[in-house]
Amino acid sequence: MTTNAEQQAYRQDVLGPGYEVRTLPLRPDEEGEVVATLVRRALPGGSRRAVLYVHGFVDYFFQTNLADAWHEAGFDFYALDLRKYGRSLGAHQTPNYITALEEYDEELDEAARIIREDEGHDVLVVMGHSTGGLITSLWAHRRRGRGIIDALVLNSPWFDLNASLFQRTLGTAAVHRLGTLRPRVVVGKLGSSYGRYLHRDTGGTWEYDLTWKPHGGFPVVAGWLRAIRRGHAELNRGLAIDCPVFVACSDATSDPAREPGRISSTDVVLDVAHIAGRAPRLGRLVTLVRIAGGIHDLALSPEPARSAFFAELARWQDAYVPEPGAGA
Repeated sequence: MTTNAEQQAYRQDVLGPGYEVRTLPLRPDEEGEVVATLVRRALPGGSRRAVLYVHGFVDYFFQTNLADAWHEAGFDFYALDLRKYGRSLGAHQTPNYITALEEYDEELDEAARIIREDEGHDVLVVMGHSTGGLITSLWAHRRRGRGIIDALVLNSPWFDLNASLFQRTLGTAAVHRLGTLRPRVVVGKLGSSYGRYLHRDTGGTWEYDLTWKPHGGFPVVAGWLRAIRRGHAELNRGLAIDCPVFVACSDATSDPAREPGRISSTDVVLDVAHIAGRAPRLGRLVTLVRIAGGIHDLALSPEPARSAFFAELARWQDAYVPEPGAGA
């Protein structure tokens, strides 16, 4: 167990020089101690603008090229490993397990407070990938009108199940019942194709900890999936996010079991039609970009899709993210 002093202080992160990490103590739950982890990579001399990145499901922050891109744009970079993910996962915990997405408000609020109040940033951009995109969208909606978030960036956000109509309707009704009565029962699992495509040990480009991001993921349990489906339903009814929103996704979806040759140029995790269709429901100022040849995590796409994603993000950021002190 970490001490209070260790929780408040930054120390070197597993990513090596330039990356620091601190523990955010949270309220305990039925499994015991709960923490989140804030990673920081600050520009030399610092910046008054910052970005806070939130990962997806069976994921954690390791995308140093993403931090590089934000640094080049003049932002201090932060990433949050949510409770029971990555750096925050304890041996006593069920990986990823929560029963309401609102539980993440605690670490999101604290990370934003640290970045703005303790570390003096005037502008905060929040960026979410996949499940992190759903979580941050709902959080931004709940925190509207408070001046916490200046802009929201969503990289292939998870807005609906990539499944049949039956699974998205009657199947969801069953998940709601099961998630209430037996929240820890396993109801599914992820395929391993996408993870194997990404990781260097299996022919991919990227290096990351397979303990924190295993190829086959962690079991999908009913209570967690119920929380996700409730979040999908809320978003589908329409949100009122009051800051500019950038939504990016691939231009195509494929099934890796049926079309293994397209895994390097399509989203094999989510249905991008759901992302494009739901994006206008986020708020009044939403920009949607489709990246030709992009994969699920656009920041990890092969070239030229990866550079196209960063170029579109930079163009949007120049247009919509305020400079420090703007409007003051």
